[in-house]
Amino acid sequence: MHGGVRAGAQNPPGMRVLGIDPGTANTGYGVVRSGSGRLEALAAGVIETSSRIPLERRLADIHARVTELIAEHEPDAVAVEDLFFGTNARSAFAVGQARGVVLLAAGQHGLPCAAYTPQQVKGAVCGSGRAGKEQVARMVSALLRLADVPKADHTSDALAVAVCHLNRAPLQARLAKAVVA
Repeated sequence: MHGGVRAGAQNPPGMRVLGIDPGTANTGYGVVRSGSGRLEALAAGVIETSSRIPLERRLADIHARVTELIAEHEPDAVAVEDLFFGTNARSAFAVGQARGVVLLAAGQHGLPCAAYTPQQVKGAVCGSGRAGKEQVARMVSALLRLADVPKADHTSDALAVAVCHLNRAPLQARLAKAVVA
């Protein structure tokens, strides 16, 4: 993926974030780099697993692919969308398990992790925590100057999580320094 958009001047130059939208059937991922006042999508896609294979194998496959993405793109941080429980607790548990193997992969590589609610991600990308999936996809495409709007919601959501983290990272770093001082 090519392109970029002006990012806050406070973003660490060359900071790379692996954004993840977890799920057992479909885990979206997006790698976004800040630098030279721009955001650039380096990679994005979906890790798909079949419901016909046992859950433990699906989780192992997600872990293996996230580990490959970390090795390939060497992110400085991993940002994950937080769980949204809604009305289906069974679905929420499955998402939590996928989220857990993503956090495990990050931890094994010593990477800091951040979690953002869907409302925080939508607010960071669209200006409103109530934005719809299509609006998030269009805004991600515009912000990163992608040639096409991502076809899969999981892909655009993962890119949005990475953008959210890059937008919030400078403030979080300043707050952490203020607490230490």
